[in-house]
Amino acid sequence: MSWKEDAIKYLHNSLHPVKVELNELDWKSGLSEKSERLSQHISAFANQIGGGTFAFGVNNDASLFTPSREQAEDIVSRLGSIARNNLHIPIKLEHASVEYEGEGILFVHVPEQVDKPIYLRGGTIYDSYYRSAGQTHRMSRQQVHDMIAAKEGISFEDRAASSGLSADHILTMLDFGEFYKLISKPVPIGAESIAEGMANYGFCKKCETGWAITNLGAALFARDLRSFPSLEFRYVVVRQYKGANNRDISAETFFYEGYAISLEKIVKYVMSLLEKTEDILHPKRENRYPYPEVSIRELVANMVLHQSFEVYGIALSVEIFTNRIVITNPGTPLIDTNRFIDLPPKSRNDKMAQAMFLFNLCEKRGSGMDRAVEGVEAMRLPAITIEKGEDFTRTRLFPLKKYTEMTKTEKILACYQHACLLFEDGKVLTNQSLRERLSIGKNNAAVASRIIADTITAGFIKPLEGQSASTKFREYVPYYI
Repeated sequence: MSWKEDAIKYLHNSLHPVKVELNELDWKSGLSEKSERLSQHISAFANQIGGGTFAFGVNNDASLFTPSREQAEDIVSRLGSIARNNLHIPIKLEHASVEYEGEGILFVHVPEQVDKPIYLRGGTIYDSYYRSAGQTHRMSRQQVHDMIAAKEGISFEDRAASSGLSADHILTMLDFGEFYKLISKPVPIGAESIAEGMANYGFCKKCETGWAITNLGAALFARDLRSFPSLEFRYVVVRQYKGANNRDISAETFFYEGYAISLEKIVKYVMSLLEKTEDILHPKRENRYPYPEVSIRELVANMVLHQSFEVYGIALSVEIFTNRIVITNPGTPLIDTNRFIDLPPKSRNDKMAQAMFLFNLCEKRGSGMDRAVEGVEAMRLPAITIEKGEDFTRTRLFPLKKYTEMTKTEKILACYQHACLLFEDGKVLTNQSLRERLSIGKNNAAVASRIIADTITAGFIKPLEGQSASTKFREYVPYYI
C-alpha cells in the first residue's frame, strides 16, 4: 500500500491518519514562523519506518476546508525549502492532492531516509527527532546510538545492553537459574561456565573489555529491566479499573523482570483479578472466568514479542475494565490487522520469538492469534478487535454478550474471524456454523443469513465459487481466498 493510500484509508476510519500531521498553520506566514518546529517534524518523519505525511485540509476538530491551488503550491514550496535547507542531508518531498467528502486535501509526504539519523543543520547528530504518540520528541543519546547500529545492520537484539562486565556481574543481572530451568539442564559450576552457557544462546557475549549482556538476554532474563538503559521502560504494567474508564483505578502492578521470567506471572495475575461470572448462555453451568486464559496468554505474548524497541513513550500494558481488557504495545503491526489469523507473523524481534518458542513459552510461529480467536469462539465471546495506531498496537477482549446485544459491527467481525479460523482448519463458513458460533437458535437461520449478507457487503467474506443459486446450504470463505 502506498503512503497516499495508507493516509486516505485512515482518514476514512477516524479523520486521524496514521503518520499524518494535522495542521492549522497559516501557510502565508505560519510556515516561515514555525520552520524550526517543522524541521523537527521532517527530521522525525525521515527517521521513522515508512516516513511520515503532513495533511493540509483537515483541522484538528475534524472539520474540512479546501486549500486553493495557489495555497497548495505555496505549502509545497515552503515545506520543500525547509526540507532542503534546514537538515544536514537535503530531503526531497512528495505530494498529492485528493478529494475527501467533497473537499480537497493536500498530502505532503516525507520519505523515510536510508542514511539515518537525519538531524537539524547547524546542530549535532543528537539534534535528531522521532515521533511517539502523535508528538515529536528529541532523540536521547541511546536512541541515536540504536539508530546508528540499525543503519549498520546490527539488530536490536544483538546490541549490547550492558558491557565491560565480569562473569560474576552477569549472574547478578540475569536470572541464570530460570534460564537453566527452562532448558532443563543443571546449572554449571562457576560463573564463567554459567555465562558461557547463556552466551551459546546469544544472551551475553565475551568481548575484549570483558563480558557484555545483549538486549536479547536482558529482555528475556533481566532480574530488573530498569538496570539496562535500552530497556529501562520496557517493563509490563497491569492495571485494573473500577469502571469502564480509567478514572478510578483499583489495582496496579509492574513486572520488571525479563519476559521469559514474567510472562506466566503476568497471565496468572491477570486471571486472579477476574471474578468468575455466570454463563448467561448456560445458567446451569458453574461460574467461570469471563475471558479464556489461552486468549489472554497469547495476546500478552504477542504484546511483548511484537513490540517495536524503536518506539519510545508507550508502555506495555494490560488494562482491565468492567467491560473489556485492553492490551497495548509500542509499534504498529507489520501486516494488515485483518490478516492476523491467516498470514505468518512478521516479527521485528525474530530471535526473541524463537527463544520463547524453544522455551515453550509461546506457541509455534503464527499460531498465537489463531489460538486466541479459538479461545474466544469456544466461550462465544464477541470478536477480538485490533487497533493500528500511529506507533502502537491495541488489542481488545470483550466479555460474553448475547448476539441480540451485539452491534452490527461486532457481528460482522465475529463472522469474518470465524470464517478465517474455519478456513485455516480446512473448513468453510455456513449458516449453521455461524449459528453455533453466536449461539443463534435453529429457528433463527434468517438472523445468521442477515449477518452473513452484511459481512459480504462489508467486503470480508465471499461465497465459495461453483455453488448453486440456493443459499440454504451455501458456503463462504474469507475475501482474500
